[in-house]
Amino acid sequence: MDDKRSTTVAVVVPMFNAERTIGATLASISCQTHQALDIIVVDDGSSDRSPSIVAEYAKQDPRIRILQQANSGVAVARNHGAAATTAEFLAFIDADDLWAPSKIALQWRALEEGGPSVGLAYCWYALIDEHSRVFSLHNRPSHEGYVLQRMCRNNFVGNGSSMLMRRSAFEEAGQFDASLRARNAQGCEDLLICLRIAESYEFRVIQQHLIGYRMTNTNMSSDVKRMLASCEIVLAEYRGKYPQYGSDLDAHLVDMIHWLVVRAFVSGRFFDGCDLLRRFLALEPRLAISSLPNMLDVYCRARLVPDWLKARLRGLQRNAELRPLYSETIQ
Repeated sequence: MDDKRSTTVAVVVPMFNAERTIGATLASISCQTHQALDIIVVDDGSSDRSPSIVAEYAKQDPRIRILQQANSGVAVARNHGAAATTAEFLAFIDADDLWAPSKIALQWRALEEGGPSVGLAYCWYALIDEHSRVFSLHNRPSHEGYVLQRMCRNNFVGNGSSMLMRRSAFEEAGQFDASLRARNAQGCEDLLICLRIAESYEFRVIQQHLIGYRMTNTNMSSDVKRMLASCEIVLAEYRGKYPQYGSDLDAHLVDMIHWLVVRAFVSGRFFDGCDLLRRFLALEPRLAISSLPNMLDVYCRARLVPDWLKARLRGLQRNAELRPLYSETIQ
């Protein structure tokens, strides 16, 4: 058996009340072409049927196991899962996202070919709605090598489901930082660990949309004010450490506000969206005004509206049905 098939990759799935999506997420993990997986679902105090759904999948796939913890947040859940395995390589996926079958295999190959100086591989992601239909394939970063300044400018990795990392990089970065949740600023744990890894390691990118990143009104990133507070804390840390990247960090914050305006309206947080839009206009009035058509376009394509409204807008519903499923896009 060659190294590609025999090297174990741990997949950690933090889960909290994910009964609507965890089955599809686990199915996408089980279908990975890299089959040597240790799949660890960390139940973060769910009160719905999520644990029983995982138990049913574990009967079908013995690589799946579930750990229980009192509700402690995504960082603690990911660290808990990582501590429960000895795998040299660690991947993380949120309990509502999807992976293409080749995701782990391609990233693992990139890490192996890059050697020990390469600590993290990421990939492109498609934005999908609650029904797993793709509404954006615009994410196409190409940054590789030593990317600390680029990470200070923009979180091009994008989300926690994108990363495959060496355990050595994960440990050197101090694992995921649980203090953000303690400061009521949960949300940018992914950005923070990427920045910390980028201080010492190279990155590699797989230029394929290997993730279906789900945007709903229930996942953590829909809490836009908490996300912004989290981002401000992380960027302040790096402004202190790398003052020469101050302009990059300032631009990063503006980009985050821009994204969170869209995120707020998409998830139905109208008043939060208005507050953020006012801040965006105050910081960068020309950029904010010129971005309005694009923000409206993303909102319309996402179409994350209540079913009762979809039923009344029949033309909108027909168009939504024409959008491809993520599983169709990656074939």
